[in-house]
Amino acid sequence: MQQSGLLETEALGAAVTRWFLGDLLGVTSVAPAMMLALSRRDVRLQLPESGDYAPEPERLLWNIALTASYLLMAWGGSLGGHYALGLVALPLGILVWSAIRFPPLHTAAAIAVTMLLIAGLAGFGLAGYPAPQETREGVNLLAFLIVVAALPMILAFAMHQQRVTAAHLTQRATIDPLTGLANRNAFEERVRAELANPAAPPMALAYLDLDHLKLINDTASHVAGDALIRGVAGVVEASRHREDLLARTGGDEFALLLRNCTPMVAEDRVRVLLRAIEGYRCGWDGQMLGTTASAGLVAFQPGQGDYALLLSQADAACFTAKEQGGNRVCLASLDGGDLLDRTAAMRWVVRIRDALSSHSLELFCQSIVALRPDGDRGRHFEVLLRLRDPRTGELLHPAQFMPAAERFHLGARIDREVIGQTLAWLEANPTAAASVSTCCINLSGEALIDEAFFGFVAERLRRSSFPGDRLCFEVTETSAVRDLARAQRFITEMRGLGCRFALDDFGTGFCSFNYLRALDVDYFKIDGSFVRDMHASPLAEAVVRSINEIAHVLDKRSIAEHTETERDRQALIALGVDYVQGYAVDRPTPIADYFATPVPAA
Repeated sequence: MQQSGLLETEALGAAVTRWFLGDLLGVTSVAPAMMLALSRRDVRLQLPESGDYAPEPERLLWNIALTASYLLMAWGGSLGGHYALGLVALPLGILVWSAIRFPPLHTAAAIAVTMLLIAGLAGFGLAGYPAPQETREGVNLLAFLIVVAALPMILAFAMHQQRVTAAHLTQRATIDPLTGLANRNAFEERVRAELANPAAPPMALAYLDLDHLKLINDTASHVAGDALIRGVAGVVEASRHREDLLARTGGDEFALLLRNCTPMVAEDRVRVLLRAIEGYRCGWDGQMLGTTASAGLVAFQPGQGDYALLLSQADAACFTAKEQGGNRVCLASLDGGDLLDRTAAMRWVVRIRDALSSHSLELFCQSIVALRPDGDRGRHFEVLLRLRDPRTGELLHPAQFMPAAERFHLGARIDREVIGQTLAWLEANPTAAASVSTCCINLSGEALIDEAFFGFVAERLRRSSFPGDRLCFEVTETSAVRDLARAQRFITEMRGLGCRFALDDFGTGFCSFNYLRALDVDYFKIDGSFVRDMHASPLAEAVVRSINEIAHVLDKRSIAEHTETERDRQALIALGVDYVQGYAVDRPTPIADYFATPVPAA
């Protein structure tokens, strides 16, 4: 324009300023709307309802308000006056409303329309608005319009970013990142809402646990295990009914709320899911990985039970399904039924773990007395375990809690605790320890297969003043025969520490004596059921006699358990049994009381 003579040189600076501000007004007012409209991404995202934008009725109200602000602005300008442009505050307030309550694209479009309208009215002097006459007036007008356009847009993006952040946090709190399913918290919230609705149809809660996933993690890697879990989640998601709710509640555990189904229908649905899981294969590093799943199922009516009870019953049923071999469904009922023993076992586990954590297991001792004059010199006894009920103070015997401990793989932990407490007591009482010839401690079958158990005993004896050759570990016949090679290796390693061994409950599980040559034990403990029945059953007496003779042939010693009466003891002497243990000698007493009394005589 300057080159053509349309613009004088002295007016060049003002023209450039007005041109720049005009472009900036276009950038701040029109460009955001065009960019958002042409963008392929949905800026609004998929926000949860709690952080979503305003509903349609509010949008309609907003449109009416914006249109009314335009009309009021035009009417005010037609009245004349120097402050007519101040009516721009009306649409500006409506734009701030839009920035707070609506998506950025909605606000950007409204800003573009508003700015074009105001710029047109003020720039051309329409509707009573005076057109700027001087450069300064034009610059001021453009700067004012730029600020009016920019402020709502900045606020709109700030509010949108806040919503996006809140949505991401909500998603992280409710969505499992590995599978994209609902997580445990979100699932519990949804189920509790269903339970609170008395008009809801019959439902069922299923608890699924993948079988042997640890093998995948250990052999192929945890990344492969995660890939398998992700694939299984997709299979279950694709196979479930549309109205059912699926969630991943743990490492390899899933929960499923089945709506509108009877127990039989629910069981059929879950079987379909298990078949789909069994047929799924995940390719990983040149191999095809697969797994199966076990499921526990509990059917209920809304309001029939709370969420904790339902989940507990479904989990218990799932555990039962695993114990039965896996890849099956176990149906539970709210009254417990055949799952009461499992629930009771879970309660025992809690109490046992508390006792282990607080080192509050109580040790009792019962003598093992020689029936022959060449027997042990000193105290020969067995350490017996007791657990005191914290509520009633009742002293509980191992038969009441050890089945639960073994079921939930706490046997080795209990063995470690008993060994630790026994050695600690003997170390603290050296005079009592000096009177001990043999201290017998029971070991669970789990200890025989625990690779770290030998290291624990070796380390504990290394730090102990009590010699290892006075310890005798008792292992049951059934646990030893279950894995004979491992049991023999364990016994050999422990004998290297000086420890001795007894084969406990002998006679209850054998079908052949061939394995006796492989087990290097010192004592055979004749099961008490045969000892009690000797006088009434010739077969029981024959079993006792034969076990005693086999022990002597193998150069071992025999111990008769549960010797209850003097008559039993005399009969055992006549049979040539080496030792007896039972009420005929003494009763189990706390370890401190036991050492406070004289050594029982034969």
